[in-house]
Amino acid sequence: MVKFCIIGCGRIAGRHAEQIHRLGQLVAVCDVVEERARELAAKYGADYYTSVDELLEGAAQADVVAVCTPNGLHAEHSVKALNKGFHVLCEKPMALTVADCRDMIGAAEKAGRQLFIVKQNRFNPPVTAVKRLIGEGRLGRIRSLALSCFWNRDAGYYANSWKGTRRMDGGTLFTQFSHFIDLLYWIVGDIKEAQGYTANFAHPDIEIEDTGVVSVQFCSGAIGTINYTVNSHGRNMEGSLTLFGEKGTVKIGGQYLNELEYQDIEGYRIDDLPPGNPANNYGFYQGSMSNHDKVYARVVEAIGGGPVGEGESGRGGGQGVGGGDQGGRGLAEGVIGTDQGGGGLAGGVIGGEQLMGGSLAEGANASGYEGLKTVEIISKIYSSVRQL
Repeated sequence: MVKFCIIGCGRIAGRHAEQIHRLGQLVAVCDVVEERARELAAKYGADYYTSVDELLEGAAQADVVAVCTPNGLHAEHSVKALNKGFHVLCEKPMALTVADCRDMIGAAEKAGRQLFIVKQNRFNPPVTAVKRLIGEGRLGRIRSLALSCFWNRDAGYYANSWKGTRRMDGGTLFTQFSHFIDLLYWIVGDIKEAQGYTANFAHPDIEIEDTGVVSVQFCSGAIGTINYTVNSHGRNMEGSLTLFGEKGTVKIGGQYLNELEYQDIEGYRIDDLPPGNPANNYGFYQGSMSNHDKVYARVVEAIGGGPVGEGESGRGGGQGVGGGDQGGRGLAEGVIGTDQGGGGLAGGVIGGEQLMGGSLAEGANASGYEGLKTVEIISKIYSSVRQL
């Protein structure tokens, strides 16, 4: 049985704990707010700590540390856990700077451990269907696209919180919409150039933007727009991606890329999509589709819950759980490890199928590279736009 710890006991930690309880064992949690740590620990029979260093020393029996802390602490906490010999599953975004992402990958390489980044929107049924469609060449060359992210986050969401701060939040593209940016990279490829405007219209007490309009050019030659805001009145309105290809047009829509709203494809039709999971519900607001069940299933499989890694010669010399290499068997879409051992996302191949979606590094760190690329693209956008 794979054993887990959780660092950070905020709202998303509950989602992680549910899946850990289903597939493994939660042995310890940590939060600087003792009451939150104690409450989550009591629910699952785990130990609790208020110091990350003390958890990493006291929970040595664990295999994986799930990092669910504020964005600006992801790198620090991931590197600490990796240096202590744990595998790490880090919530989005991977970090707030490319340099921090590289430090995380470097720590995983040095320790021979796996670094996983949560990418749960890749599991949304219409997203996976369109990804496969593009991989099969059914849309032809993608010419242009429109990404629309219209959510609601009122003043209460940001009150007395790290959210909305430059140092810990980083920006709306990091906290609300990094999954959407990941899908642009995964489906269409890397962004060459960006320009546009950002503004804060309705949240005077935060340090970041609440709205942005961005035009982008992809390395493939495609062009697109990213129109985003957290000022949708009263509730989330839409999270959609429309793709215009040589052979067809598709729109993945709904509030969080959970519906196939439109399709007109030459000689083809997407039918019988399975139902997706509901959104992550946080009471007065909703997030992306809740696919953490699939994320955790892949993590458990990758590090010790099945044939993956068993009897294979990982970079850790077989030490620990699974080592640092997937032994020729890749991770499924939605969770990215540090080293795919030649069978996963390396070189742009998923499960043996050649897919479009960016220039992936060859060999080691190919999939960790994808997590870094999301941060790199968001950083490129922020450095290129004009703040009004």
